[in-house]
Amino acid sequence: MTPTTDTAPEPQDVTAPLTAAAAFLVLQVADGAEDRVRPVLGDTSGLVRTVRIGADGAAFHCTVGIGHRVWDTVVGGPAPRELTPFRKIAGATHTAVATGGDLLFHLRADTRDLIVRFEMLLLEAFGDAVTVVDETAGFRYRHGRDLLDFADGTANPDGAALPAATLVGDEDPAHAGGSYVVVQRYLHDMAAWRGRSVATQEEIVGRTKFDGVELPDAEEGQKSHKTLCTITDDEGVEHDILRDNMPFASPGRGEYGTYFIGYSRRLWVVETMLRRMFVGDPPPLHDRILDYSTPTTGCTFFVPARPVLDGLGG
Repeated sequence: MTPTTDTAPEPQDVTAPLTAAAAFLVLQVADGAEDRVRPVLGDTSGLVRTVRIGADGAAFHCTVGIGHRVWDTVVGGPAPRELTPFRKIAGATHTAVATGGDLLFHLRADTRDLIVRFEMLLLEAFGDAVTVVDETAGFRYRHGRDLLDFADGTANPDGAALPAATLVGDEDPAHAGGSYVVVQRYLHDMAAWRGRSVATQEEIVGRTKFDGVELPDAEEGQKSHKTLCTITDDEGVEHDILRDNMPFASPGRGEYGTYFIGYSRRLWVVETMLRRMFVGDPPPLHDRILDYSTPTTGCTFFVPARPVLDGLGG
């Protein structure tokens, strides 16, 4: 049963459309500061309304994730069934690192100034109750391509399949309407990537570069990024996630990357995808895109339904 019935709790803006600008703000809660953090989280909707008042109709969305370390002290009650800290995945060649972070604010807007306005209000409200672990500003690039110049998110679910893939349902009724979210900040070796032929790039990604058409899966041996990220269960059912990835860059520092953010109804789906990428399927045939893209962060959060978040203010 999908969590899209009339009685399901209202979700946060998990399935909001991609926008021209985005930001990914990861915070760590200071020890003993949970009582100061809780009312700010509960007033997130109020901060969003404040920003939207001056937005002249431009889109602005905020999605809040809460990590395992502070779930008990900030939210209370049983944690979501699959919620655990991000686990480091060490393959023979590449490693998915695990880094700290208790709160995630995923911000999407038509214009960057709305994001800056929200972050100013938010961090002023938190004061020294939190520390910024990571702040990454993303932007829409060439009609939804990443900086490797391939269309991103082409396999995202849509229609009725979107909430069914992203929102927890009756399998964990206490957390219905919520979503697991995993984030990683990848840095690209652009010179090495551009040194490969288009045919080689397409073979690595598993799609054509010009129009994003899927290439046939390899029958055995080395698999493409597209194939390794396609997850089926023991009954042959394919499980999708929602990717809201955004490019980020600082040309003056020679820094170019992709911020991976994946929402899922089932955390094991994202974890299986990452294991296949870093360990290989079969091992040690890792995802060759990792030869050009290195993760520098790795965190897992749970995005509670809106009434749960709003209720923290009480």
